[in-house]
Amino acid sequence: MSGEVTRTRKRHGLENFKQRWSEQPQGAANGKERNTPSCDLSTVQPSEDEEVERGALKRLSTMWSSFRCKLNRDRVKEPCQESLDSAPADTTAKEQRYMSGQYFFEYLVVVSLKKSKEGAYEPQITYQFPKRDGMVRFQREEEEKTLKAITLFCFPEGISWAPLTEYHSETFSFVLTEIDGSRRNGYCRRLLPHGNGARPPEAFCIISRLACFGLFSKIFDEVEKRHQISMAMIYPFMQSLREAPFPAPGNTVKIKSFIPDKGTEIISLTRPLDSWLEHVDFRTLFRCLTNEEVVLVFAAAVMERRIVFIAVELSTLSQVIHAVAALLYPFTWQHTFISIVPEILIDVVMAPTPYLLGVQKRLMEQVTDQTDLLVVDLSEDRKDTFLVHIGDENSLLPPKLQDEILQALRNRKEKATVEELNRVVSEAFLPFFVRTVGHFALYVTRNSSGQPGVFQSRAFYKAIKSKTTRHFVKKFLQTQMFDLFIQEVEQQPASPQQGIFHKKIVEYQEQKRKEKANRH
Repeated sequence: MSGEVTRTRKRHGLENFKQRWSEQPQGAANGKERNTPSCDLSTVQPSEDEEVERGALKRLSTMWSSFRCKLNRDRVKEPCQESLDSAPADTTAKEQRYMSGQYFFEYLVVVSLKKSKEGAYEPQITYQFPKRDGMVRFQREEEEKTLKAITLFCFPEGISWAPLTEYHSETFSFVLTEIDGSRRNGYCRRLLPHGNGARPPEAFCIISRLACFGLFSKIFDEVEKRHQISMAMIYPFMQSLREAPFPAPGNTVKIKSFIPDKGTEIISLTRPLDSWLEHVDFRTLFRCLTNEEVVLVFAAAVMERRIVFIAVELSTLSQVIHAVAALLYPFTWQHTFISIVPEILIDVVMAPTPYLLGVQKRLMEQVTDQTDLLVVDLSEDRKDTFLVHIGDENSLLPPKLQDEILQALRNRKEKATVEELNRVVSEAFLPFFVRTVGHFALYVTRNSSGQPGVFQSRAFYKAIKSKTTRHFVKKFLQTQMFDLFIQEVEQQPASPQQGIFHKKIVEYQEQKRKEKANRH
């Protein structure tokens, strides 16, 4: 990136956030339009085909939905949504099956770096499975936008590439946020294609609504094995996979696949039993950060602050940022979430609203000139972990509960398996929310007419005896993640809740009753 472009960003700052995004319709909540800031990337995004590029950026721009919502300080009872276009009326049976999550994936693409007339390497899709025929114009345009966005995330470095003779294969993931707020996961493996001499790397990318990083990593192993023989070998394997039912948590699906000279192979794909952790591998997070550093990052995330992670490897960024988001369970990060920020979107760091961002280390200087955020360096050769911080991160959580998290984390083994580490981490962080807000259901009042419940927030936090915990909860109630969580509770019937969080709440309340009975 040229020095001139960098200086332009710093000089104009947030004023550059004004024209490009204004082309899309305003989101609506409660039937009212919202007037909100938008983003201009024109100074960093030259394009031969402006309309296609704008379409791709519109697809990327859905990550700003919460950014726009947060700027309107009036809290509303309906989640904020944006709509670029209405959904097509005619949806085929297969598309409906995919939308319901019965398919493993939507499609597989190969993104290759092709040399342009100017001599720079640009990412282009050179293979797609399945090919979608018979689409109406609207569907075709939407797919083009999505595919253009995929190329940006597979090669977020932009055009700064040169042919290589060696390249370390890496697997990472990213998230595409849909116009209705739903998310699709992109799983990407970059490697050096077969051949002789120097050549640029290429990327295999699978798009799926299913979040299960480990499972798709194994699928990539099979794709890569077949690619070494012939691209034609990928098709029958992916076709078998596409038609296979997605297994329930803890279950296995078996795929038959023929390979020349090896015959028919049976490939077993198993989902983890803890489905809420199946997209997460905590090993990278705890390899890069100490227990104490992880807890400080968790505290900043719970308070919905701006957090940027810095690393050289894309796989490190994607694994760490997804792990941090998983620490918030049963709550969900509602704001801007980009595990790997493409270079053309680096201006997102200037957004004033909460975000979780992964930024490659070569762009670090464009991040560290910001204030009022937490910048976490994950590099092995770092001098300091927190390059930028507010300074109060260690005092955000109730001290006693923070110590309990640290004590639980000390139970993890140095060479723990993914399953063992997941269990230790969940036993460390989930009880924090059980102890602080686990009594929420007692303060949702309901009438007999079947109307939605009403959460009594003041009585809720006033019921907490610990002063430090009450102080934390009072702030946590103002976060969007808690607000949307309690909205869902209000809309649900008064029947017993399901899930591991509610199970832990019942266990904790039973334990408290026994302790109280023993005292008497």
